[in-house]
Amino acid sequence: MKKILYTITIISSLCIYSCSDDYLDEKPTESISTSDLELLNNDEGAKSFVTSIYSKFTEWNMSSFSWVGMTSIASDDADKGSSPGDTGTDKDLMDNLTYNASSLSVKEVFQGNYQGVSNCNQALFYIPQLTNANSDLKERLMAEAKFLRAFMYFNLVRLYGGVPIVDHVPNPSSDEDKAMQLTRKSVAEVYDFIKQDLTDAIDVLPYINQYGSEDAGRASKEAAYALMAKVALYEQNWTDVLNYANQITSRSLTPDYIEIFKVTGENNQESIFEIQGRGTNPVKGIQGYSACQGARGAGGWGWGFNTPSQSLVNAYETGDVRKDATIIFAGTTLYDGRVVPNTVENPRYNYKAYSSANSDAWETDTNIRYLRYAEVLLMIAEAKNELGQDPTTELNMVRNRAGLTNTTATGQTALRQAIWNERRVELAMEHDRWFDLVRTGQAEAAFAADGKTFIVGKHEVFPLPQQFINESIGYSIQNPMYN
Repeated sequence: MKKILYTITIISSLCIYSCSDDYLDEKPTESISTSDLELLNNDEGAKSFVTSIYSKFTEWNMSSFSWVGMTSIASDDADKGSSPGDTGTDKDLMDNLTYNASSLSVKEVFQGNYQGVSNCNQALFYIPQLTNANSDLKERLMAEAKFLRAFMYFNLVRLYGGVPIVDHVPNPSSDEDKAMQLTRKSVAEVYDFIKQDLTDAIDVLPYINQYGSEDAGRASKEAAYALMAKVALYEQNWTDVLNYANQITSRSLTPDYIEIFKVTGENNQESIFEIQGRGTNPVKGIQGYSACQGARGAGGWGWGFNTPSQSLVNAYETGDVRKDATIIFAGTTLYDGRVVPNTVENPRYNYKAYSSANSDAWETDTNIRYLRYAEVLLMIAEAKNELGQDPTTELNMVRNRAGLTNTTATGQTALRQAIWNERRVELAMEHDRWFDLVRTGQAEAAFAADGKTFIVGKHEVFPLPQQFINESIGYSIQNPMYN
């Protein structure tokens, strides 16, 4: 036990050591002592490097309040919520599209993802040095690290556009490494880097059903294929979308939609990749994810932010079971018997962030579902439609599971809109709506309908953090139209 605890301490200290507030201040973790490295020179030590990456996804600046603000509150699917006077630091700015380079959310998400990238680079540097660890295990762990690094860069490039590609642990005395950390690469270069990491991961990762129950939630071959298909979706490479998405044959739709988002539905047959909450006693999980979105006021259990918008309510067709599985309405009873009284401050809350166990705790056991088979089907449908093929089989599979009849849309233009609409209600409050509006060119009209001004040429990406811009003079410039 002492050895295991010491191993965890070493990995934790590495993460702290390399994750300074100063973007320039990336400490050289190669300085780990020989004795400490020897302590890690076994299978458990190798695993601990990659565990630190997964653990990063549970942290506040990676997957919680600021991430929710940028990807959900900023979209037309949600409003700030909470009390009128509680801004959530800058969530009112996110809601109104008036954020700037100094907004806390902009900084936290950027920094959190680069801290995660640092953990990935540490794993890729140290694991090959562990001569007493199983070689097949090491190869798999490095593939997991590459998938997770690709996942982080996918988030970064969608949020900020071109960003620095930090592909190894930097040496602070190296001018070349300083330039690497501070020089923005083009969007195309970042996507190429993501695709190379995913290609490497696909070659090695096992399929989901090849993992044991103790490894539930680890990156899999299906996850890498799904993310590769999603990258192709954003690049509008429709043939590649089909090629990669059609590799995923081991997943199926969960018959009852609401079951996906219960604790009992985590990592089920529809799941492809989830951030693991791992609720235990004492409670461990994703920091503040459920708490910041829980119902606020008398009879509530949280801060009340990220409330589903009236626009989202209006997007559901009559009889769509997904509406009541996505939105907690004041005055209703939840699946676990909890009554949400009319005394809560906001009329609606995010059901997909609800934890029936320890719902008012800071760290809950709610997983964040990031890649599901339903989205794979909708990616296939969208790609088929753009290639002039019939997309209705996949589209109707998703609709029928939601209790809806087959689509009545005909023709490429009408089917395109039907697929986009289906993505909205299927993936509502799952951190995709903002990006979908931008990539499909719907943002300006959608925000205007929601009473907000989306400035074309500016709001497609968020500003880079002002601290990064201050430190990168001579290397990088700010995104257009941000001061």
